[in-house]
Amino acid sequence: MKSLQQQSDEELMVLIQAHNHDAFSELVTRHSDRFYALSYRTLFNQTDAEDIVQDSFLKLWQNPALWQYKRGVKFTTWFYRLIVNACYDVNKKKSSQEKSLTDQDFELASTESNQRSMSEIESALKALPERQRIALNLCFYEGLTNQEAADVMQVKLKALQSLVIRAKTTLKTHVKMTEENHYDE
Repeated sequence: MKSLQQQSDEELMVLIQAHNHDAFSELVTRHSDRFYALSYRTLFNQTDAEDIVQDSFLKLWQNPALWQYKRGVKFTTWFYRLIVNACYDVNKKKSSQEKSLTDQDFELASTESNQRSMSEIESALKALPERQRIALNLCFYEGLTNQEAADVMQVKLKALQSLVIRAKTTLKTHVKMTEENHYDE
């Protein structure tokens, strides 16, 4: 018999549906960091990102039947969707409030130039429309294929590709403008 570490996410989910605490613990350990990273890069807020991941795993534990093995959906694709929806919800709640960036929200490099570069990149990513930012995160940071990312976002492949292209174009424009501003200083 395979150990829990050797089992696929889907096999663990079957065990979780039978209320196996150890299988749940293995799944949380296996994926917490990646889902936190996605949440953080979407919201740019450490506390909100942590809360989303914790709440999403809690929701999974309380109702593991939400993931349906018979539908043939990979656990990670399904859970990415759960995380993305939670990020949408948080952004909707905050849409009327001004989102501020705090020093604790970003781990900045030690040199001043790297700090400025990191801040500019974070600022450029934050300025992207939410759907473009999520598409970029899923495809580049999470390493999902375009089709997997489209499935997570519940859009057609062409729509996902368009979101990624627009995001990259916006980021390139932002970087170019930033570089020009630095040369003017």
